[in-house]
Amino acid sequence: MRIIKLTNETKNNILEDLLKRSPNNYDDYSATVNEIINNVKENGDKALFEYTKKFDKADINADNILVTKEEIEEAYSQVDDELLSVIRKAIANIKDYHERQKRNSWIDCKPDGSILGVKITPLSSVGVYVPGGKAAYPSSVLMNVVPAKVAGVERIVMTTPPGADGKVYYNTLVAANEAGVTQIYKAGGAQAIAALAFGTDSIKKVDKIVGPGNIYVALAKKSVYGHVSIDSIAGPSEILVLADETANPSFVAADLLSQAEHDQMASSILVTTSKELADEVSKCVDEFTSRLSRKEIIEKSLENYGYILVADNMDDAIEAVNDIASEHLEIVTANPFDIMTKVKNAGAIFLGEYSSEPLGDYFAGPNHILPTNGTAKFFSPLGVDDFIKKSSIISYSRDALMRDCDDIIKFAKSEGLTAHANSIAVRFNKSID
Repeated sequence: MRIIKLTNETKNNILEDLLKRSPNNYDDYSATVNEIINNVKENGDKALFEYTKKFDKADINADNILVTKEEIEEAYSQVDDELLSVIRKAIANIKDYHERQKRNSWIDCKPDGSILGVKITPLSSVGVYVPGGKAAYPSSVLMNVVPAKVAGVERIVMTTPPGADGKVYYNTLVAANEAGVTQIYKAGGAQAIAALAFGTDSIKKVDKIVGPGNIYVALAKKSVYGHVSIDSIAGPSEILVLADETANPSFVAADLLSQAEHDQMASSILVTTSKELADEVSKCVDEFTSRLSRKEIIEKSLENYGYILVADNMDDAIEAVNDIASEHLEIVTANPFDIMTKVKNAGAIFLGEYSSEPLGDYFAGPNHILPTNGTAKFFSPLGVDDFIKKSSIISYSRDALMRDCDDIIKFAKSEGLTAHANSIAVRFNKSID
């Protein structure tokens, strides 16, 4: 990996480079995506089935688009019992973590006769998009579905592209069934997003769409936002490791590569105060890469977006961490909890040398659907709050309104909204002239 001295110039150059990976910079695909969305919106199932044949080579129709009970049973017969046990353990951990995020409606009754509060209601329906083929990740099924279940969503629909044989990846089906998906449809790409957003004869419209996907899926979600809600426009995976001289170079190198293997656009960055550690990590990266199965992808990823930044001191290193605002942040220092208090921007924070990033991907419980491309400065991980909506509650007695009526009338008149003012005044036979 390239080793660079951390300066404001090098940091800003890297930030500019990283932001080029954002889906917002791929407008060349927008026309194609919008054409697909409009076609599905206007022609429903007909367009959906035609795109499935074109892109996935599968003959899908109204009779076989919905995954059947028999297909799910077949999937269970193909999944290793030990993997099934692991999936169930992961679900338990994810559920336990997200249960702690639940909030309750509240009412505050004051002595003056006013009542204020919030009513929390789960969304009625959610669509979960899951990539297919070699990009199928059952772990992402769990991370999208379990929080929705915890929130109380009644209808959770999953769409995923089928193989040319019309079947869905077995591990994906099992994970979805274990997590509690209501229906699973064989549809992928921008056409599936359009079906979820606008509805077809086969797939009923949902209120929100969540889940990862390729650039077409990301742009489709961006395009339908407003017709439905979405979770985020996810970019490529990224990891940043903040380490000092106490870190184990082998552990650090292994963790950097855990994200580099995702795809050629993934970003892996080490920020350290130790030049010696930087040199050792670079050597370990080369050694590990030479014998990993996704060697070519890793090499391209590191060539494009892999950096080792050597800082003069820990304050400069932490400043860089906050500016980059990585999806995954590992803190491997002598006092990681102390350093963590100074971190403002990160999707998920892993503390200590035994808190490797894949722990969060699969098993610990916190959600692995995280803000990317610097959006950790203002976005949060997917959670229960993403699957609820809040309604304000307001109730005033006559005495409570009388106390405030003159103030409200004055405020409304200052904005020139005399009908607003009159709505208050008429209750007390007041004039607004």
